Amino acid sequence: MFDRLGRVVTRRPRTIIAAWAVIALVCVLTALAGVTGQGLFDRLRTGEPAVPGSESQAGREILAEAQHTGTQITLLVRGADLTDEGQVTALGEALRPAHQDLTAIAGVDTVVDPFLLPGAITNPAAAGLVSTAQDGFLVVVMLDTGLAETAEDTAHDAVVDRLDAVPGELASVTPGITGIASSTPIFAQEIVDQVREDLVTGEVVALPVALLIMVVVFGGFLSAGIPLVGALASIVGGLGVVLALTYTMDIDSFVINVVTVLGLGLSVDYGLLIVSRFREEAHRLTAAASAAAAETPATGLRRRRRRPGGPLVEQAVRTAVATAGRTVAFSAVTVALAVAGLLLMRPEVLRSISAAGVAVVVLAVLSAITLVPAVLVVLGARMLRPSVLSRVPGLRRLVSGLGDVAPEEGVFSRLARRVHDHPWLVLVGSVAVLGLLASPVAGLQMRNSTAELLPSASPQREYLRILAADYPAAAAPDVTVVAKANPPAAAGLAEQIGGVRHVTQVAAPVAADGYSVLSVFVDTDDAGSAEAAAVVRDLRDLDPGFPTWVVGQAANQIDFNAALLNGLPMAGGIVVVAVLLLMFLMTGSVLVPIKAIVVNVLSLSASLGVTVWVFQQGHGADLLGFTPLSGLEAYVVAVVVAFGFGLAMDYEVFLLSRIKEYWDAGYSNDDAVVYGLQRSGRIITSAALIVVAVFAGFVAGDLIVIKQVGVALAVTVLVDATLVRMLLVPATMTLLGRWNWWAPAPLARIYSRLKIVH
Repeated sequence: MFDRLGRVVTRRPRTIIAAWAVIALVCVLTALAGVTGQGLFDRLRTGEPAVPGSESQAGREILAEAQHTGTQITLLVRGADLTDEGQVTALGEALRPAHQDLTAIAGVDTVVDPFLLPGAITNPAAAGLVSTAQDGFLVVVMLDTGLAETAEDTAHDAVVDRLDAVPGELASVTPGITGIASSTPIFAQEIVDQVREDLVTGEVVALPVALLIMVVVFGGFLSAGIPLVGALASIVGGLGVVLALTYTMDIDSFVINVVTVLGLGLSVDYGLLIVSRFREEAHRLTAAASAAAAETPATGLRRRRRRPGGPLVEQAVRTAVATAGRTVAFSAVTVALAVAGLLLMRPEVLRSISAAGVAVVVLAVLSAITLVPAVLVVLGARMLRPSVLSRVPGLRRLVSGLGDVAPEEGVFSRLARRVHDHPWLVLVGSVAVLGLLASPVAGLQMRNSTAELLPSASPQREYLRILAADYPAAAAPDVTVVAKANPPAAAGLAEQIGGVRHVTQVAAPVAADGYSVLSVFVDTDDAGSAEAAAVVRDLRDLDPGFPTWVVGQAANQIDFNAALLNGLPMAGGIVVVAVLLLMFLMTGSVLVPIKAIVVNVLSLSASLGVTVWVFQQGHGADLLGFTPLSGLEAYVVAVVVAFGFGLAMDYEVFLLSRIKEYWDAGYSNDDAVVYGLQRSGRIITSAALIVVAVFAGFVAGDLIVIKQVGVALAVTVLVDATLVRMLLVPATMTLLGRWNWWAPAPLARIYSRLKIVH
């Protein structure tokens, strides 16, 4: 199959390149402009991840239907002196034109500020609109209910524009006065804007570093740029796929960053392997041709020296596609299977990540086995000429030492032999280090954040902080209880709630279309804290005699975590069985696939442990630029487990495919490990360095979700490509010896019929 694909690529390389160029162009245009006038970033959603069918989701749906209110836009004004009666009067007069303009906007229902009331800020009804320090106030605008989407968007934007001008108009009364406008759409747009900014930041950091590493690996810019061509094609194609998915499911904004980082990392990995195998085969064919020419008797005619290129390049490309292409495809299947496991989870955000992730994996492997080889054919002999870098004395040694074409003996073969000499010591030492790195997992807490996702300097996060601190009457409750009862009947429930530990205040029940809504405040500054979660559990244990639904950030994260734990056995079981089957068809072994699963679990545990140590315990917060939270984002943990498992299997396949080549060629188990590691060690190390650089680039952004994903996956790759692949795997294979390749007779017969070989 892959040999035939290699022949197709070498015959029509320009057609393949043109096809990819058209696909990339179409995807870019549609992602930017959209199909119906909305670009990709216009169609993304934000907010707490929902769990369909959960109590918190059902309660939110009841609230949405029962509370017939339009969108609320609030202006928070700071820098006023409301203790000065003269200034209060002047502010009221200066605000009057804005009030009139806002009321006149089509779609506006009401406009409220503390200066309209009799007695102005002294009126008790104004208490919720004036800061406790009397240095600021709120202007609240409510839109009409039932507005069409276009009309609501138009009214919202007009109100925001007018509110943004208010602080400047009030500056004549109080110089230095400032304001922040906020609403649900503004908050959502700030997250989307931050996603877009972090995406650019990540690529600006990651791509140059990746290019620099590949220049060293390949010894020149030409070869180094080819994997990046495939990466860019898969990323752009991935954005087009995500846009298409927004028409079938809700896609969270940060999915874009996850898809981009995964597509870039895998594409570079796969492209690196293809280009490296091409260069290895080209060097081998060139050496064979030179040896044959040397043995040819002289004829008296002067022979022209044959330069690499033409048939030699095409043969090297076909061999690279037939061998490395098969490895890349096999690796992509394992990664896709791991990511596809998230489709079996209930939370919508995980299913959207899974669908987008599988799509970008497919694009990454397709670009690696079609576009990258096609570019290699077109560039031809120029790929094999010595680079300018190889003529620089200092760089020559670096390029030769770290280059992609490994000699028969070198650092990795010597390392493998030392592991052979002390396998138990290496095994115990490696497991001990992994266990130490994994130890913080014991304290892992999973949460679903809202405003905390934004950087500390975010205007919307600052708005919520000031609102909670200075406007307690206007602050959102930590927990909300929806009761199927009228307010008098729900009053008894309010008394019960008031006696629950950590509850500081319960507002009187408010009627809402046949339901009662009770706002509950907890003695914590974090609505997703352990105290808030304890309150939610206690409230759900109450039995007032009528149906109730407990909602809020803590309630949502409890339901989300429960959905993860409930879905893990089926999703994880299916993925593990599928990977075991694929690894068996690749190796013919029963023990090697099982060992791979166990080792990968150790590697993942270590990466999660480091991530907990950094983000939950706060080590390195100043260096990475974040404010520590009380846990990791729950969906980040799920993404890291799925993607990290796939990436770890990626390097397992890279290594085992070369070891299996030598085993099938008749080498002993130990020699197969030595030469397989020598041949693949440089590529695994180089690919890992590039992928770590890619993930680290996205850590440079400001969204803490992306920082957590970037750090966790970077640690996964770093640990897996060094400690695991270079030490732990050779040690276990040395100890198992010929048992590495054992299978019961019935399974051996199945393998002989169905095995996946070059």
